[in-house]
Amino acid sequence: MNNSASFPEYSSPFDFLNFEWNAPKPHQDTDLLKQLSFIPGLQDILTLRQVHALEHATIWVLEETKNTYVSPHHSINAQFDHESLSGLSTEQGFYLYGDVNISHLRRAVTLAKHRLTTGDWDLAIHPRCGTNLSVSVLLTASVAMGMSVMLPFRPVEQLIGLGLAATTVSEVAPELGAIAQRYITTSIPFNLSIENIILTKDDWGKEAHFVKVKWQG
Repeated sequence: MNNSASFPEYSSPFDFLNFEWNAPKPHQDTDLLKQLSFIPGLQDILTLRQVHALEHATIWVLEETKNTYVSPHHSINAQFDHESLSGLSTEQGFYLYGDVNISHLRRAVTLAKHRLTTGDWDLAIHPRCGTNLSVSVLLTASVAMGMSVMLPFRPVEQLIGLGLAATTVSEVAPELGAIAQRYITTSIPFNLSIENIILTKDDWGKEAHFVKVKWQG
């Protein structure tokens, strides 16, 4: 008889934080808005979280696909460097920066929304999101401050402490950033409809495509 216990295997220290009991539900934001309608600006916050998820998913879809570059003389299949793509979410929609064909973008947005709302929730998380940077900066400052207080106030010990802080943060920040994205800064866009996509300029005069969305209660 084998009395050894069986434990789940995790690929990272934070995999046990899957919160399956808190899996996205189609009416979660609508219900929250009804219950807490007295909070000013709540709908804007909920909309922004959903737009943020759609922005990430759209970039993922574009990164997965091969585009066709059409020149005046011929067409060729080419894999573009989609790492140059970036986005900025607002309550009205999101800006997408980078060289992308608008017809490809329309298909990508539609597919991204479909995949997100039918269970492909990981598309809402992106490693190049600014949330990861914010988490990393906050962690670095916190750990470095803690090390500085704990260690003797001598240059060598302080430098060692700073190095340990940086190493520690580099290990855990990506995982914590992903958790922050999943449960704080993004939400599955069950309430969004895609209205229009146009080539425009943002508030700083930088050219971008703008994906305009509308909240559906």
